[in-house]
Amino acid sequence: MATIKDVARIAGVSVATVSRVANNDPKVSDKTKTKVSKVMGDLGYTPNANARALVKQKSMIMGVVIPQLTDPFFASLANGVEEVARSENMQLLLSTGLFDAESERKAIALLIEQQCDIMVVHSKILSDEELTALAARKPGLVLIDRYIDAIKERCIWIDNFEGGRIAARHLISLAHQDFAVISSVHEIDDPKLRMEGFRSELNTAGFSLSEQLIELNEPNLRGGEIAAQNLLSSGKKFTAIFVYNDAMAIGAISTLEDNGFSVPNDISVLGFDDVLLSRYSRPKLSTLNYPIEEMATHAARLALRLNNKKQPQNINLDTYKYVPRLVKRESTSRFGH
Repeated sequence: MATIKDVARIAGVSVATVSRVANNDPKVSDKTKTKVSKVMGDLGYTPNANARALVKQKSMIMGVVIPQLTDPFFASLANGVEEVARSENMQLLLSTGLFDAESERKAIALLIEQQCDIMVVHSKILSDEELTALAARKPGLVLIDRYIDAIKERCIWIDNFEGGRIAARHLISLAHQDFAVISSVHEIDDPKLRMEGFRSELNTAGFSLSEQLIELNEPNLRGGEIAAQNLLSSGKKFTAIFVYNDAMAIGAISTLEDNGFSVPNDISVLGFDDVLLSRYSRPKLSTLNYPIEEMATHAARLALRLNNKKQPQNINLDTYKYVPRLVKRESTSRFGH
């Protein structure tokens, strides 16, 4: 396979000149363009992002690290980053971290090896210290769905604690008094903070959450099904469930309906994320909107600015924090209505 060096050698020009021709640089003479283009055609050479970067003196790759590909939430995150990459005529390089420290480390290393200077990283397992040290070496790195005070100007995040409080307030406003929670088994901040916020608001209103009515499982449809079955098997009374994400919530509804319970007439179910599927489930899912695609776009544009050393002096970090928004649909209703 021909390389940019092969083209430069045969055409009798520098590698930088070949890269300029590939990028349609107006500073290159028509004669040189014709000569280099002919050699490129004869050799079947196709310019790549690294070759284009030589002339532009910057990476033409935007990277994104997400935990997994199958979750629609993370697909929306990647789509938000891709929108910015496409608008900048950059290639998108996606890598997965799998909720595992070594996998996250390798996913980030892969982007760096590919000369990716601009990256949006969703990391839940690596330590604050490791990510802070990495950010010091990579000016164009931005964290999403993670807050680290030492690099708060690099973090686009959501207030999960407040999200839990909003969920509790909604269910309390519907006259529920017996609550259950289905959450993620992964030991990351998001489920912990949502649970803490939910408990805090219940306690403030004079209610409590029984440990026997908390179920942890994989954050997917099947995990929600199993968790709901375990709640039903506990024999404990509950009339409302706050669920870690929409996939688990929809799985839980399936189990409840299969066991003769009507949602929301018998049991209200409240999700979190507001993924597309939540609008088409039956019943349509009440949930908390997590504007992940908007946040990802924000993070990608911030990464571009930081890499170009264009961070404004007086930034309003409040704009880097997002708050979930309650979306009322059909899966929650007033108790005893």
